[in-house]
Amino acid sequence: MPEKNSVSWSAMISGYVKCGDLDMAMELFELAPVKSVVAWTAMVTGYMKFGKIESAEKLFREMPTKNLVTWNTMISGYVENCQAEEGLKLFRSMIGYGVRPNPSSLCSVLLGCSNLSALQMGKQVHQLIYKFQLYNDTTAATSLVSMYCKCGNLGDAWKLFIEMAQKDVVTWNAMIAGYAQHGAGLKALDLFDRMWNEGAKPDWITFVAVLMACNHAGLVDLGVQYFNSMARDYGVAAKPDHYTCMVDLLGRAGRLVEAANLIKEMPFEPHSAIFGTLLGACRIHKNLELAEFAAKKLLDLDPTSAAGYVQLANVYAATNRWDHVAKVRRSMKKNRVVKTPGYSWIEVKSVVHEFRSGDRAHPELASIHEKLFELDRKMKLAGYVPDLNFALHDVGEEQKQQLLLWHSEKLAIAFGLIKVPLGTPIRIFKNLRVCGDCHHATKYISAIEKREIIVRDTTRFHHFKGGVCSCGDYW
Repeated sequence: MPEKNSVSWSAMISGYVKCGDLDMAMELFELAPVKSVVAWTAMVTGYMKFGKIESAEKLFREMPTKNLVTWNTMISGYVENCQAEEGLKLFRSMIGYGVRPNPSSLCSVLLGCSNLSALQMGKQVHQLIYKFQLYNDTTAATSLVSMYCKCGNLGDAWKLFIEMAQKDVVTWNAMIAGYAQHGAGLKALDLFDRMWNEGAKPDWITFVAVLMACNHAGLVDLGVQYFNSMARDYGVAAKPDHYTCMVDLLGRAGRLVEAANLIKEMPFEPHSAIFGTLLGACRIHKNLELAEFAAKKLLDLDPTSAAGYVQLANVYAATNRWDHVAKVRRSMKKNRVVKTPGYSWIEVKSVVHEFRSGDRAHPELASIHEKLFELDRKMKLAGYVPDLNFALHDVGEEQKQQLLLWHSEKLAIAFGLIKVPLGTPIRIFKNLRVCGDCHHATKYISAIEKREIIVRDTTRFHHFKGGVCSCGDYW
């Protein structure tokens, strides 16, 4: 009877958690005469679902018994709440306690590795998949493919992909998106054709990857053809994400009027991201009139959007309208909008080193600055001219050059040149779009230092080698 009673309480607690009534779930949990591991886990799930991480941690510590589902709930909760590092630490503890992971555990931890760009940890998880004989599980193998793509190791991703005995649509999507993100547009489109020919039915996510592939490769007309054929030839209805891809595709190519017209023709209300995308394209092409239109629409939909203010300020700065830049910044301050700080990071010997522009905190800053000054001198001798359009402050030329030299991606690259052995690619990751001057400078650095430098930003991967970038300066 007590066991049946425990099951009933657990079912009710789980039901309230699923309905989103966390207070009632907690009330029942406290009243339950016997608290099963299912009830404890349900409460941990609820707290993680609503971002109450400290409450979830407290319950997890107090639990008299934990099962694999409990561990998985905590690990996935950390990853979903942007605390992937904590998730990876907990996964290590789980393995240390002798708990055998299942595909769900591995998918969560691999997603954490992808978010952190923690390639070495991802490789360790790859070994665990073989150790626990889970390599035939399609979900786990697909997560591995995705992790390698997102950590910049396209070769290992492809090797795994072709070795997989069973592939589902998620597997195909992961590899197509991987090629797209790395700028290998034609390979992505060839793989899409192969997917279709092998009888795998594409879904809406497949077409996001296909349009992204066309975008990053500058295949504008081909992208338009794929967009128009989605519903007609493949039975896939266009979603807001597809329209965002198309606005980006047309905008990057300078076809801003077409992009704006496409937004007007959308069969549903435009969301804020689509105006943010148009605004980014206006910055690239310095179209002030359309930028002001896009910014107004974006801020009407989302008055707290830091991206809207920042992008508009950047357009004004690029056209030397410093009074307008100041006005935008005053408006941000008045509305208490905080800009997301840009930072770059690099993993060296399984330790992640993070840099912000003008960084003053890193313990090896003196040697990093010394390396940067040496690089600056060599680059200028080779013909590099700093692009002052990306020093978005109304200061003198010399100070602008100094600000550019200390951008976060350059600091991370200099550190990588000092620490990463010759013959090993330097992998840099950035939370914002790579700066145009840094992109220009990194081409010079790759040639001068004879090093391969891989940079992942929010948009795509850039592979620099011998003075050229895989994006062909189109990104």
